[in-house]
Amino acid sequence: MRLSIDVTLDYTIDGEADVLLLIEAAKGPDQRLELQDLRVHSPEPLRAVPGEDGIGQRCWARGKGAFRADYKAVVEILREPVDFSTLGDTPIRQMPPETIPYLLPSRYCESDRLEGFVEQEFGGLSAGPLATALTAWVGEHLTYASGISSGTTTAMMTFAERRGVCRDYAHLLVALARAGGIPARCVSAYAPGVDPPDFHAVAELWIGGGWHLVDATGMASCGNLARVAVGRDATDIAFMTVFGSATLQYQSVSVERL
Repeated sequence: MRLSIDVTLDYTIDGEADVLLLIEAAKGPDQRLELQDLRVHSPEPLRAVPGEDGIGQRCWARGKGAFRADYKAVVEILREPVDFSTLGDTPIRQMPPETIPYLLPSRYCESDRLEGFVEQEFGGLSAGPLATALTAWVGEHLTYASGISSGTTTAMMTFAERRGVCRDYAHLLVALARAGGIPARCVSAYAPGVDPPDFHAVAELWIGGGWHLVDATGMASCGNLARVAVGRDATDIAFMTVFGSATLQYQSVSVERL
């Protein structure tokens, strides 16, 4: 699978502000960058810093007045679908140290408050079979609805409302997985067919000795997702963080199969 990605961000910065961009597709063994071009209209040189877990990179820019970023890429996706139900269990005490933060609650994924629900509804399941069941539950019990949630909506709020957008689906699946003893992280990604077209958020679960992407909304599959960044929750994977105030003028995200 090859994807063509075209992004435009057009904002007005009130005064001056530092801007942290996270919009470049990540290099990795499961995806290859054939072409990549990031252009930012900034009064100062850009500075790249590594993303969480060394996946992808963030880009520091300086905004003053009109601020625009244009990004184009062609990405080849190399990963194959995996049947979660066949993936075995790993005792928590034997998991790699880098998975530990993704077993714990975070600001938007209050997994400790969902432990009782997971035990009651999915007791006896673990690893791959549990991941399969949790993904199905989120997909069946949530309704995709724009404008329902906000930047402060947490997994518990989504659990109660049963509605939300991709970020909310990802938060809830991640929280449920952590509650069941599965390391889980949020992933920002590009995918074709996302409606409405936008940056996409999915989950990544550590089962069977490795990380596996899963989109509980059902809009994308692991074979057509271009990973951008990973993190504990939406705080770590926001496509743009402005350390000041900004007004959106225009934003476009286009992802097409080649």
